[in-house]
Amino acid sequence: MAAAAGGADGPLDAPARRIGDKARWYLPAAVGADFIGAAVPVGLVFDAAQQARPGYCALGAAVAWVGVQALRRRYATRALGESRGVLPVVHDWLILIGVLAVARVITGESTPRLAALGALLPTLLVTVARHKLTYRHLFAARREAQAVSRVLVVGEPAAAEHVIAHLAARTDHPYVVVGVLPVGPGSLDGGVPVAGRLTSRMTGTPGGDSAAVLGAVRSHHADLVLVVPGARIAGERLRRVAWALHDEGLELAVFPGLVEVSVKRLETLSAGGLAVLRVAPPVRRGAQALLKAVLDRVAAAAGLLLLSPLFLALVLAIRLGSRGPAFYSQRRIGRDGVPFVMWKFRTMVVDADLLKSELSGANENDGLMFKMRRDPRVTRVGRLLRRTSLDELPQLLNVLTGSMSLVGPRPPLPEEVAEYDEVELRRLTVRPGMTGLWQISGRSDLSWDETIQLDLQYVDNWSFTSDVDVMGRTLRAVVDGRGAY
Repeated sequence: MAAAAGGADGPLDAPARRIGDKARWYLPAAVGADFIGAAVPVGLVFDAAQQARPGYCALGAAVAWVGVQALRRRYATRALGESRGVLPVVHDWLILIGVLAVARVITGESTPRLAALGALLPTLLVTVARHKLTYRHLFAARREAQAVSRVLVVGEPAAAEHVIAHLAARTDHPYVVVGVLPVGPGSLDGGVPVAGRLTSRMTGTPGGDSAAVLGAVRSHHADLVLVVPGARIAGERLRRVAWALHDEGLELAVFPGLVEVSVKRLETLSAGGLAVLRVAPPVRRGAQALLKAVLDRVAAAAGLLLLSPLFLALVLAIRLGSRGPAFYSQRRIGRDGVPFVMWKFRTMVVDADLLKSELSGANENDGLMFKMRRDPRVTRVGRLLRRTSLDELPQLLNVLTGSMSLVGPRPPLPEEVAEYDEVELRRLTVRPGMTGLWQISGRSDLSWDETIQLDLQYVDNWSFTSDVDVMGRTLRAVVDGRGAY
């Protein structure tokens, strides 16, 4: 066994430079914003309602709100700045309402219920805004290599290199690999400094592996050791490394070999002393599927009814802008490979499909889709409709009839599906959607591989709450217009 390269002096808990720590103002700013966001509106509303003790009510609401979030571990260092979803905040807010409803009964507080509920609404909005602002600051800091976790990867060369490459290709995580400690022979071409090398098998020398790992942590100032288990690093050997790291107050993480599996589907179990990771199957039926179907139909019907004046205005604009029908129908492939007719507002000239072959050499997408930033077939009105995504509103008819959903993978063309491999065909196991992860992540700016990965991520990890979150984030994507052409 070889020792870690470049051994360093100094205590493990005080490396030369800590860039893994988040800004110190995150916690006081979060607690302060939540406290004030609850206390001020409750105090003002209760004072206006001539409640006898508005100050005490405001203090109680603020303490309850901060307490709920503290118990839910929203102020933990790991959580601060990481969440950008609205649903977790709404969940906490509903718990707050339950807590205050019990307090209301106990104290005999008599403020009108609607006024009391309205006083708590700013609490929700302030906390959501606080999450957004903190996330943006943290994202900007990580672009400057700040507030990241310095990671030392330990594992067999091929497996370690795979994990390093995967982390390097993504930006939606805080991990920066600063070194690798390969186990056994084999070369590494990932460009990450090699911190030493462990032998293929555990030796009889006491603490041999542990000394090498701890030495690598010192020399590279790592915050976290990420182990990629394999035949050469598992079982008793991994256990001893874990003991050494934990005795020094260092973190250990183990990569289970799973990719694009939501943590909501994972459950840790113990079987005879063995740590087992259970992976729940994707949701396909049950209450959540029923809720999705009901939401699709109700929202589509309501949307068609409420947007009918807008539909009429767009029909007139399209007909006046260029010759041809206002609507455009196209054959797409739906769930389980069943074809259907998808409806859109026409954004191109009437013979656009015939001209597509002439423009094949100008395709800017690296996969099976055809995309051009300045497609000459797009009309002047059509360019505006695409920029605002208004051209997709007629798909509400497809949602109402059940061939599409509000949220799902992008509906593919038959010629695209004909070229699909086994992995890509999996995206057809659910209904295509009007919006999805692909739309809120960049739309046409995404590569083909990124589009497929987002669709597969949705197929395998779908839930009703994730659909609600995607629909909420779609509005921002539409307003932003990024990738819409």
